[in-house]
Amino acid sequence: MKEPVPLQFVDRTCVLYQGRKLAYFAGCDYYRMSSHPGIMRAVTDGLKKYGLSVAASRVTTGNHALYRELEIALSRFFGAPAAVVVSTGYLTNLAVAQSLRGDFTHVLLDSKAHVSLRDASQLFDCPVLEFKTRDLADLRRVHDKLGAGAKLILLTDGVFTYEGEVAPLNEYLKILGRHGTILVDDAHSAGLIGERGRGSLEYCRVSRSQIIQTLTLSKAFGAFGGAILCSRELRERIVGESSIFAGSTPLPLPLVCAGIRAIEILKSDNSFGERINKNAHYVKSKLQFAGFPVSQSEVPVAAVTPKSSQEARLIEKRLLAHGVFPSFIRYPGGPPGGYLRIVISSEHAKAEMDRLLAALSGFR
Repeated sequence: MKEPVPLQFVDRTCVLYQGRKLAYFAGCDYYRMSSHPGIMRAVTDGLKKYGLSVAASRVTTGNHALYRELEIALSRFFGAPAAVVVSTGYLTNLAVAQSLRGDFTHVLLDSKAHVSLRDASQLFDCPVLEFKTRDLADLRRVHDKLGAGAKLILLTDGVFTYEGEVAPLNEYLKILGRHGTILVDDAHSAGLIGERGRGSLEYCRVSRSQIIQTLTLSKAFGAFGGAILCSRELRERIVGESSIFAGSTPLPLPLVCAGIRAIEILKSDNSFGERINKNAHYVKSKLQFAGFPVSQSEVPVAAVTPKSSQEARLIEKRLLAHGVFPSFIRYPGGPPGGYLRIVISSEHAKAEMDRLLAALSGFR
């Protein structure tokens, strides 16, 4: 895969590309929290007060009190019994799998699950069976072949980054029964969907009693690092049994300060969610009216897949002519030829959204 051209962000909704300032509808910084003044101030204050790094594993001399402060803030925000923080969102699923190795007879893996879940599936030390993405009939077919004695864990994204669809967690739990477990990667859900931004569990109105929820702070929260929301017992197992937890240096302390501050901001200020919902509804409804097969979910993501390479070039040309960055990407779970992933943020102005819509008019 060819390395993308470097981008320079010039403000919260625009990038500098080929010498031009263009509106940016891409990435995963949904609230543009990474440039929020309060977050940036938390980082600079944390750097002055604590330095950059603890320079040691948390199981040796690197267990700074700020890590527990962040974990407690996360568990309270999401209403989880416990939380454990690791260096990146990608590592959360692997840390869970390391800690639960041997506990299950089979892994059921969504065919379009994030690559971190696919990697994690290999660490459970049991057979891995795939089912078609978000397909209840296919999941039941796979499930029913395993018999009553099977002990199952299902691995899925909470929101699939390609089209912004939400996993049907309620229906999954009905198929799995009361002894099944779900590991849900909520990287694109946490802080973003649900009545209070608590992610796919809140959105689907399901209990977390059978669900392990993982997330990253690098998207809706605009910071960095991964977190696992789980039972107290699983937290103890991760701390005691995961080599990822034991063998790595944890987050730089200024980024921990950023995560704590981001949670405070999103907890106290509902306007981010109100703005992003309004903007997403505006853009997605216009795209739907124009004939684009856009997801009905409230997730502020829309995918446009060109019918041909020629159409892709035409769309790119139109976007550039309207002052919009052409955010074509190739990513696991999306079409192999690539697609235009449109991300509507809480901070986009109507004029910017109208430029995007004007550029795409006439293609469906």
